Amino acid sequence: MLLMAVLGVMPTSAQEKRAMTVTELFDLVESNSKTLQETKTSVEFAQKGIEAARAQRLPDVNASLSASYNGNVVVMDRDFTNAQGFSSPHFGNSFALEAQQVVYAGGAVNAGIRMAELQRDMAATGHRMTSNAQRFMALGQYLDLFKIQNRMLVYEQNIALTSRLIDDIRAKQEQGMALKNDVTRYELQMETLRLGLRRLKDQQAILNHQLCNTLGVEQDVVIVPSEELIVNSEKFATAKDASFSTLQSSLNQAMIHSPQIEQSELSTKMAEQQLKLAKSELLPKLAVVAADNFNGPFTYDIPPIDKNINYWYVGVGLRYNVSSLFKSKKKVSQAKTGVQQSLEQQKVVAENLDNQVQQAWTLYQQTYADLDTQRKSVQLARQNYQVVNDRYLNQLALITDMLDASNIRLNAELEEVDARINIVYAYYKIKYISGTI
Repeated sequence: MLLMAVLGVMPTSAQEKRAMTVTELFDLVESNSKTLQETKTSVEFAQKGIEAARAQRLPDVNASLSASYNGNVVVMDRDFTNAQGFSSPHFGNSFALEAQQVVYAGGAVNAGIRMAELQRDMAATGHRMTSNAQRFMALGQYLDLFKIQNRMLVYEQNIALTSRLIDDIRAKQEQGMALKNDVTRYELQMETLRLGLRRLKDQQAILNHQLCNTLGVEQDVVIVPSEELIVNSEKFATAKDASFSTLQSSLNQAMIHSPQIEQSELSTKMAEQQLKLAKSELLPKLAVVAADNFNGPFTYDIPPIDKNINYWYVGVGLRYNVSSLFKSKKKVSQAKTGVQQSLEQQKVVAENLDNQVQQAWTLYQQTYADLDTQRKSVQLARQNYQVVNDRYLNQLALITDMLDASNIRLNAELEEVDARINIVYAYYKIKYISGTI
């Protein structure tokens, strides 16, 4: 048990405490989050896709070069009689160069480039959505750490008061004024309190580990939330804040900045480009072509002529896939349905976002009602504590009455701090939903 106690103390003594504000928290998320690094790479990958799509505007150039050994020529009748051999030049060479520049492809090239750009925008929006989610998740862990610290303070104060009570009961037991069972009862209560404190410390270690991973900091760092956030939580009550003065303004912010809305709009635009691509298959393709061929020997004569032959041409090529008349129409019909589906999905996203904003706003307003209630509870708890304290000093109350009064006051004060934390959380949840966190 002694060894376990020593091992339990050593890591914490080596740990470094680091006070952190919300601004610092968000900066670390942006710079160190592995999840965000992945989404940044996705944006870079999509950017490369734009370059690849634009390269389709460049001409297609094909070149081929070959050398060969040619055998002698044998000529015979169709019934394989009267065979006659002719000597043939044994070295053969061939060089061909062909270039083609697409002039008109039914809009397929431009639609492909636009599709790649939209995919890049979709990746960037996904990165912003992930950034918002990572920030909000880190903030939740950050505020939970603050709550756990408050709860640990409650337990520590209760442990100290229970220890004092046990000493008092033991003194009375020695005087014959209390039973051993009274001491046992409060010793059991002490063990329960210590177990509760240990569980809170374990929960704090788990949350701290997760938050360190989210922020990309060393695991031996103990993150301490800045009390300034809670002290200044009254400024959030200025839901009088310009950007969140009313529910309607919050909804307007969400419709402008929400990455969910942006993604749904991009999905619609991508569906429209898919429709253009499907329609382009119904149109002819026009290209300018040029070619040069340099071959030898000339083997189309008997006997073969040991000379090089060069010929070239420049022209215009027109190609039309006749089968598209009965194949591509199905794709066009499907693409039109896809556009309609995207438009309907966009309305669903807007409706869901409206519900989320309304719910978050209502809960945000509720946190102020909770804070008012907790303030009143603190006021009453302090009045009760003062009355019991006066009675205890006048030997008109027991120490158990003092313990109860102290616990009620302590819990009320901590519940008030938690209520302030809930205001901060609810405020940032509105910003998270609206995409402005």
